[in-house]
Amino acid sequence: MPTRTRSVIRRTLVTAAVVTLTALLPTPAGARPAPRESTPVYSYAQAIRESVWVDTGLDEDGDGRHDRVAADIVRPAEPARQGREVPVIMDASPYYSCCGRGNESQLKTYDAQGHVVQMPLFYDNFFVPRGYAFVGVDLAGTNRSDGCVDIGGPSDIGSAKAVIDWLNGRAKAYTSRTGGTPVRAGWTNGRTGMIGKSWDGTIANGVAATGVKGLKTIVPISAISSWYDYYFAQGAPLYDGGPDRLADRVESAGARAHCAAVQRRLAEGSPRNGDRTPLWTERDYVKDAAKVRASVFAVHGMQDLNVRTQHLGPWWDALAQNGVRRKLWLSQTGHVDPFDFRRGAWVDTLHRWFDHELLGYDNGVDREPMADVERHPDQWVTTPVWPPAGTRATVLHPAPGRQAGVGTLGPRRAHGTAVLTDDPRLGETDWAAHVTAATPEKAGFLTAPLSRALRLAGSAEVTVTATPTTSSAHLSAVLADIGPDTIRDYADPAEGITTLAERTCWGESTAGDSACYKETRARTAAVGYTVVSRGWADLGHHASATKGIPLTPGKAYTMTLRLGATDHVVPAGHRLALIIAGTDKDLLEPPSTRPTLTVDLSRTTAEVPLVGGAGAFARATSGAATAPAPTVLKGVGAPRAGRHLPLD
Repeated sequence: MPTRTRSVIRRTLVTAAVVTLTALLPTPAGARPAPRESTPVYSYAQAIRESVWVDTGLDEDGDGRHDRVAADIVRPAEPARQGREVPVIMDASPYYSCCGRGNESQLKTYDAQGHVVQMPLFYDNFFVPRGYAFVGVDLAGTNRSDGCVDIGGPSDIGSAKAVIDWLNGRAKAYTSRTGGTPVRAGWTNGRTGMIGKSWDGTIANGVAATGVKGLKTIVPISAISSWYDYYFAQGAPLYDGGPDRLADRVESAGARAHCAAVQRRLAEGSPRNGDRTPLWTERDYVKDAAKVRASVFAVHGMQDLNVRTQHLGPWWDALAQNGVRRKLWLSQTGHVDPFDFRRGAWVDTLHRWFDHELLGYDNGVDREPMADVERHPDQWVTTPVWPPAGTRATVLHPAPGRQAGVGTLGPRRAHGTAVLTDDPRLGETDWAAHVTAATPEKAGFLTAPLSRALRLAGSAEVTVTATPTTSSAHLSAVLADIGPDTIRDYADPAEGITTLAERTCWGESTAGDSACYKETRARTAAVGYTVVSRGWADLGHHASATKGIPLTPGKAYTMTLRLGATDHVVPAGHRLALIIAGTDKDLLEPPSTRPTLTVDLSRTTAEVPLVGGAGAFARATSGAATAPAPTVLKGVGAPRAGRHLPLD
């Protein structure tokens, strides 16, 4: 019997008690109660392990043959012998051989016959005994697959989609990479759920956006929804390098030898000037949200500075507009899998989600609150819908304050200007630490201390009108909670967790594939401020995302910055702050010049999603308006430079 942690055991015992009581109630003759939970009744040790190579219909590597992608399969043997079909949980990844999956960077391993021995992560160990098949797909150009990596484009998405087509009888697969022996997926009913973190979850988003039949649900964790927004923020280049470098990082040696032309197209189609080219349009899944048939259970860290919540907000909203059934977890972490910050509840919820979506069990998971939000480390709240009912975009205005260099933030339009000089050596942590004092590189605006808590939930926008002194300029906008708190230390290398030596087990193990993983706990930091949300832009793209233009020094420009989605409560006694600055160190590449920007406060606003709207803001700021004492506030460390790939 698989080993499970106490939280799952407790729930199982409760379920068993309910089932026992239900069995005591009278039922119609011959009727059997509908199942509510899949249980581990099949042998993981005796599971069938096989590999197939699916024809994608593409020839990205230019060898004159259709590319084939490798799909490694672990499935229970007993249903096949009984003539019963099983659903599929699938993780399509470029990382199975180059970089590893999960907190322990697991790779696929194989026996002498080429059958998979270790499948990374717990999915196969836990779900195969419960009657699911698990399929781990090597994206085109990686590990044992043909083709080329094209960073979320037709090859990436098409290679994963082809496997779903094969599972549903619409594509061909073979028993080897080059052989001609076909193989059918007669063991499955084709009902597939895709899951994965980062690039893997991105592929799930992209495949769902094709509308492929048979894909019933996706569970994207810290996933990209538009590859342009991974490399740029409204024209401002993020990090250093483009998609060609990422392709080179993950491709197999064989693919590198044949995929130079694809990498060249990636480089040529993604100039570092921030223009939104056709290459990026092709890799935008949000525009195709109307095609999505699958339900979506999204998970994201609100402090993820790798795949930022700018990817979650537009995707979530587009899915809502198209009637897609959704569920959401928002954590205080950075780029971290929920298995490593809320393990027991995650396995339990994921189990019920797949049971409902793929097995059709009426277990109530679809009637639970839509969103779980981590309010403090390991303290979670739920909300029936997200953003919550009564959330309204509320316009706030920055204004000059009584203290030089420290302005106010309120509901009334103001006049005046604020002047800042871009300093690429500084970033959001420097600006927020000195928000109560005048410094030359930023302009800060604060509310009075709140008389009652104020909740932000959703995506904010900051419209800035600024006059530059040079022909290029970047803008950053930050919303911050000014006041003491203890938060997850998302700037630490582990981004909010500490890995322990103790292991717990989640499913069945074999000699070559353990279901036991190192436990974690929250890594916290005591701070004097918390960055709630942030956004960036290149002022030269004020008129068009497609093409930037040189600025005319001395001319005023207006641009609206899109900030990342969040859910944060600013407590009573704290202040809400808006910070406007230039280049954000370690997150943006600096512009070619170092401008001074004069911000026109009468034409600058922050549109903030507040639960309760303008009325809630008025009630929370009804106290006396006092100027903050100049103080250097403690925060987490600066965002980490040098890890600019969507990796674990």
